Amino acid sequence: MTADLPHAVLLENASNLRDLGGWPTQDGRTVRRGLIFRAPALVDLSETDLATVAALNIKITCDFRGVRESAASPVLLAGARMQNLPIEPSVGGSLRDILRTGLATGHVDPGEMFDLLREAYQAYALLSFERYRTLFELLGNEENLPLLFHCAAGKDRTGFGAALLLTALGVEWQYVMQDYLATNALWRRETAKFLDLPDPIRNTLLTAHGELLTAAFDALRGAYGSVDAYLERALGLDASTHAALKHRLLTT
Repeated sequence: MTADLPHAVLLENASNLRDLGGWPTQDGRTVRRGLIFRAPALVDLSETDLATVAALNIKITCDFRGVRESAASPVLLAGARMQNLPIEPSVGGSLRDILRTGLATGHVDPGEMFDLLREAYQAYALLSFERYRTLFELLGNEENLPLLFHCAAGKDRTGFGAALLLTALGVEWQYVMQDYLATNALWRRETAKFLDLPDPIRNTLLTAHGELLTAAFDALRGAYGSVDAYLERALGLDASTHAALKHRLLTT
């Protein structure tokens, strides 16, 4: 494992902002620093935080939150153009149904919650691929760099997007997973929703689970045959576009 990664950007009023640079690829290169950032929704930042984020020189911010989520807590970074790529959260209504049943029966099954999250991850891969395709298209234009992408916590929709990108750049799966699971150490849960839920449900919702990321990649392999086929057919990375992306985002 790579102990000094990921490169976290420390903030006072937010957490889980990080530079995706530094991860090694299978061909001996590394992802370039200072070009791609993954994050939670950067709202209610302190003056110090604003200065820290401004120093990243972000050109475009991609927001994976749903329409209502974004409208309720807009993320406005100085000098950055906003690109909304809404992936509507699919857990909320079903969560309420699970809790309503649980309260009626006196038992809440965290396994039901986990199954719901698995379905959401599979939907990221198979139903929301156009949003991730746009992310890759934006990364294909050097004028959009540095680029930041985020959802609410920077955990699920963002976590899958980061895994897609690192995989496309040739980062080994163990490091892709290491980046994904780093949310569990970097994200301060006190900023999250669902804090008033029963402990088993809350912990299931607020944890990055490696099994969920694996389920998403299993789903895309099942539908497309391979990750490379998914990258080409779903995300538009033909051989020349893929090579250009690697040239732009990896060290030489």
